[in-house]
Amino acid sequence: MSTKFTKENSLFLAWVVAVTATLGSLYFSEIMQYIPCKLCWIQRIFMYPLAILLGIATVKKDYKITGYVLSLTIPGGLVSLYHYLYEKTDWFHAASNFCGENPCDIEYINWFGFVTIPFLALVAFILITVAMIMLRRVQNRWN
Repeated sequence: MSTKFTKENSLFLAWVVAVTATLGSLYFSEIMQYIPCKLCWIQRIFMYPLAILLGIATVKKDYKITGYVLSLTIPGGLVSLYHYLYEKTDWFHAASNFCGENPCDIEYINWFGFVTIPFLALVAFILITVAMIMLRRVQNRWN
């Protein structure tokens, strides 16, 4: 991918992913009435501000936002990965007592046998992270 394309489009593409993830989570909870568990709420805490921050950065062409975005996508992605592994394996069940009345291992969706809501969030966090790393590399070359 060219550096010009990356610089001109990475913020916008990351913003589209963040808005899609935000609207998707609201669709699942508000339209489909899926009750978010505590891990889902933590992922939302990391994702929702990205839709706003990346939107502002896209309009202002603020390419220096990568550090702020990565400070949200990396921990958010780790929570999503943990949640996905909690759903699909028995590795973390003994260590997780905090899910409360709405268990964190309920799979409201399970498309193709592996696509669950935490998986979708993980993919969104990864896509935004990759876009920001690419933008940062381009910025470092231009400075």
